[in-house]
Amino acid sequence: MTPSAPAKNGDISFWMADLGHVPVSEPLATDTEADVVIVGAGYTGLWTAYYLAERDPSLSIVVLEQHRVGYGASGRNGGWLTNTITGGHDAYAAKHGIESVRAFQHELNATVDEVLAVCVREGIDAEATKGGSLLVARNEAQRRRIAKYVDHAEKWPEEGVVELSAAESRARVNVAETRGGLWQPHCARIHPAKLALGLADAVRRRGVRIYENTRVTDIVEGEARTEQGTVRARHVLRATEGFTTRLPGKKRDWLPLNSSMIITEPLTDDMWAEIGWQGFETLEDLSHVYAYAQRTPDGRIAIGGRGTPYHWASRFDADGLTDESTWSSLSALVREWFPVIGDVGVAHTWSGVLGVPRNWRATVQYDTATGLGAAGGYVGTGVTATNLAGRTLADLVTGSDTAITRLPWVGQRTRKWEPEPLRWVATQVIYGAYRYADRAEFHGLNRTSGIARIADFISGR
Repeated sequence: MTPSAPAKNGDISFWMADLGHVPVSEPLATDTEADVVIVGAGYTGLWTAYYLAERDPSLSIVVLEQHRVGYGASGRNGGWLTNTITGGHDAYAAKHGIESVRAFQHELNATVDEVLAVCVREGIDAEATKGGSLLVARNEAQRRRIAKYVDHAEKWPEEGVVELSAAESRARVNVAETRGGLWQPHCARIHPAKLALGLADAVRRRGVRIYENTRVTDIVEGEARTEQGTVRARHVLRATEGFTTRLPGKKRDWLPLNSSMIITEPLTDDMWAEIGWQGFETLEDLSHVYAYAQRTPDGRIAIGGRGTPYHWASRFDADGLTDESTWSSLSALVREWFPVIGDVGVAHTWSGVLGVPRNWRATVQYDTATGLGAAGGYVGTGVTATNLAGRTLADLVTGSDTAITRLPWVGQRTRKWEPEPLRWVATQVIYGAYRYADRAEFHGLNRTSGIARIADFISGR
């Protein structure tokens, strides 16, 4: 059955469209001054402003946003508030030691609850449900990877990870062809745009000035320059994630990787009785080119995946338009996982970009001499990490030596991505290899494909 076209394509995301009309603040009108200027009104920038205002209410803080609050990944993501260390544990441990990385994991575990606590404290209705995260194996190679996940979780520790039989996994969420599963408690599903807009309201109540429709053209020591004027500040912090490549001199710093999503129309009660999913766990398969999903409170399934991961010369469509091959493959996948949904339509499809450093590890940076700082490179796992990054930047700016300012991602740097055509060719080869490995595993290979291992090595993951 050929899936019908989505009712809406692009227009930022379903999450943003779901909010209806949201007033946009005035752009910057002229040169101004502040103690701190933050470039980017996504989660990183907003959390940084929130904790700076909390730590020192006397600070004058300005946030500059080229479009509107939550326009980037913060308003388009899969709604996973989870505890993942981007880029994995081992590479950090090789440089900083095991105990440092364990401390990092503990902080991310706790950060899930910190975000939920702020939502309660600030009256942010992010539709949060802490149901944990379920990873499902749908072939033998994937099932064998579960044991490695469990051993890994016990080492670092991620705390509370449970290996599930096929029956136990399907009792939680009835995914077709389930061979086994793994559940971890440190995850909540959220409505991404409601979190972003609610957080913006919270920082405005603390006196932070947010200027939307204000594109920053350059960042230098003491200044964030825009088309409308310059903001001069002692501290200039960049929180631009996938849009970083559009700043001067940043073209090869991070790769803007595309991720795409669809969301269905609401399912019937009979369909949900067959599927289950009563705990609102976030859901992921164990493919190399993995997909991620959530059940929404109004009975829809939102599912995402890489689709067309990278465009030549780091180009991307800012409005979220998604090509037919991507949305049709996601539509087919959700029906493969849940055959009972039949011809339920797709309400919306969209895409967004996430920032990928060359070593696939996120970072928080701050230079006390220049006052320049930055955070990002979350590789798609930033809903939680942005909060920890914001708290860390706030401590660094205010000169506080805390446990989180000593975590291994602070000051972590990586080399630039290769120039074109190497960057484009490498991305196509790597994702082609992952897709080949997934096909081989689904067609009987009962162990992790060696092709996938080679792709991991080439990519630096």
